[in-house]
Amino acid sequence: MSHIASRLSAVKPSASMAVSQAAKDLAATGVDVIDLGLGEPDFPAPAHITEATFAAARKERMLYTASLGTAELRKAIVAKFKRENGLDYAIDEIAVANGAKQIIFNALMATLEEGDEAILPAPYFVSYPEMVKLFGGVPVTPACPAENGFRLTPEVLAAALTDKTRWLFLNMPGNPSGAVYTEAQLKALGAVLAKYPKVMILSDEIYEHILFDGRSFVSFGAACPELRDRSLIVNGMSKAYAMTGWRVGYAAGPRDLIKAMATIQSQSCTSVSAPAQIAARAALEGPQDCVAEFRTAFERRRNLVVEGIAKINALRLDPPEGAFYAYIGCAALIGAKTPAGKTLDDDVAVAKYLLDEGHVAAVPGTAYGLSPFFRISTATSDGVLAEAVRRIGEAVSKLEF
Repeated sequence: MSHIASRLSAVKPSASMAVSQAAKDLAATGVDVIDLGLGEPDFPAPAHITEATFAAARKERMLYTASLGTAELRKAIVAKFKRENGLDYAIDEIAVANGAKQIIFNALMATLEEGDEAILPAPYFVSYPEMVKLFGGVPVTPACPAENGFRLTPEVLAAALTDKTRWLFLNMPGNPSGAVYTEAQLKALGAVLAKYPKVMILSDEIYEHILFDGRSFVSFGAACPELRDRSLIVNGMSKAYAMTGWRVGYAAGPRDLIKAMATIQSQSCTSVSAPAQIAARAALEGPQDCVAEFRTAFERRRNLVVEGIAKINALRLDPPEGAFYAYIGCAALIGAKTPAGKTLDDDVAVAKYLLDEGHVAAVPGTAYGLSPFFRISTATSDGVLAEAVRRIGEAVSKLEF
């Protein structure tokens, strides 16, 4: 007899974490593996952030904080939204949680009823559909192909909306595609959503500072202020400040939703750890030079990978507009035979082949709802990326078409 709740039967573990673990398992046998499965900057957190945290820990008692975060941190987040996004929020419209994923988890727990639908434009972040299913929701995943820049169009959105739609998720720049929306494109989506007053919008903007080719970021909240009372703007410290392990995410949204999320958090993890909140405040209020430095490095790495993949005839990579991933089209590899005589039937088989033959860990596009692709993280060093691209090219050259 199983003691596990039936609701977990529809939920899969994180695909990117699974790929990373497979890479670790192979490396444990002595194989030199390049793990590009996880989206984790290779930079240390900036020194002024860690020093501020250490200094506070030495002189203060680290006690419980308010469930939604300290007043000092939430004031810093209010100031960030005003300064960087042109958005005006009050402190009681701000939530702080253990990473952006917990923000999303809390929001869905607070709002989803059995059978409610959430529109997740594909390709989507791997955790979105699993969290929706965990609360009895139904993921609706309209395809947003490379030909459309991996962006949701008003026509596709209109076709996906029903009387059961509860949420629309947007992620910009997108993981895994790097897609960025212009203000005009967001306004066009907003015009469709205006006809569906029950639909809430979750705009995941955690990669907002990682933009390439001179692009400027526009928050959904700034583009569609008329939808403010049903928009949740999600962000966090992990990507812009290389603070993945500190686990601090935050959001701005309607007071009633933020209050409900506070209730959930108070009865689960209580709050984000006090030292991590001090670090987040130091990041938001301190020097911002590190953000620009990281972005410059990520753009250089993007260019390196784009140029390298372009030399592999069977693969396709349109230059990502932001974030630090390469979502590589591998349609030409489907049906090819490996040196061992196995046929690559789908992008899952392609990713496994790249790990087994090229010793490069990548996540199959199936995990993101749009195939055939595979995703690699470009958030590691130039040298590692150059070697990874070389290995991918060598593995592809061994296939029989």
